[in-house]
Amino acid sequence: MIRKACAIDAQQISRIYNYYILNTAITFETEPVDVAEMEKRIEGIVTKGYPYFVYEADGKVVGYCYLNQWKARKAYSKSAELSVYIDKDYRRQGIGKALLRHVLDNVDPDEIHTVMACITLPNESSVKIHEAFGFRKVSHYKEVGFKFGQWQDVGDWQLIFHA
Repeated sequence: MIRKACAIDAQQISRIYNYYILNTAITFETEPVDVAEMEKRIEGIVTKGYPYFVYEADGKVVGYCYLNQWKARKAYSKSAELSVYIDKDYRRQGIGKALLRHVLDNVDPDEIHTVMACITLPNESSVKIHEAFGFRKVSHYKEVGFKFGQWQDVGDWQLIFHA
């Protein structure tokens, strides 16, 4: 079941996200995020009016997806950045696809003109799902992050809405 995220989800969202922080280069954060900090992040995104959804299965949050401000300057106000994370034990079950479809279906093209997805490379499954939803690669930055003792590349994928 997909529903709007709220502060009470912070514990389960931080559990999911911290796995990726500690075990992958998918996020460039390097220290776990505690529940209080995650509550602030959720509240900050929701307060700004961006969509934030969780996927529940087996009585717990097993994935989440949200849009947030892409860049801080005013001229970027109609651009958003997409984030999707799935519990490691629930991957490859269509949850990411369902969340992605849901968040994009809830975009008001009068409010958001374009959505950006920043993907650490290589990440074939993430690239494939984003491209299936119409995202197109618009950039590739070489060795812009350093995590787990090696340089990481990042690509940007973009989806433009036509009102």
